[in-house]
Amino acid sequence: MTRITVSGHPGSGTSTLVQGLIERFGWTALNGGDVFRNEAARRGMSLQEFGELCKQDLEVDRNLDKLLQEKMLEDSADIVESRLAGWWAYRLKIPCVRLWLEVDENERARRVSGREGISIEKSLQENKKRSAVDAERFMELYQLLPEQREPYTSLLDATNLGSEEVLAAAISILEESK
Repeated sequence: MTRITVSGHPGSGTSTLVQGLIERFGWTALNGGDVFRNEAARRGMSLQEFGELCKQDLEVDRNLDKLLQEKMLEDSADIVESRLAGWWAYRLKIPCVRLWLEVDENERARRVSGREGISIEKSLQENKKRSAVDAERFMELYQLLPEQREPYTSLLDATNLGSEEVLAAAISILEESK
């Protein structure tokens, strides 16, 4: 059963938090990005090719989101990670903690820069571009933005926190929700 959804913009630390929760509790996780990668592979397409298809044909995006929602309803994972996981749990009335990790854009750019081996400036530009494209797509598809506070039971500002501090805060949120 889904215990927690973890959402945030790229570079906010969602994957690191999910890995920490898995290691701490032995839980299973479903990653929206994995659903995307698996569908690209099923179609024999590169990630870039499949990303372009999603931009050209919004129905492909809708089908991916529907697949993620179906997997969430199957109770197949303790943790669901994606930018829209909190929204889907909210709309599907799945009783769980819905966590948004908030990290300011400069810190996210610094993290992505270190992970991808690109300059902070380039990372900041790419993050802004990706966020703008995604915001436009999510508004067109669902009339929502991932960061809107409505669906989230908890907001964690992780801008100045290390991964262990974020994990401890998330565990505290989970314990308080019992």
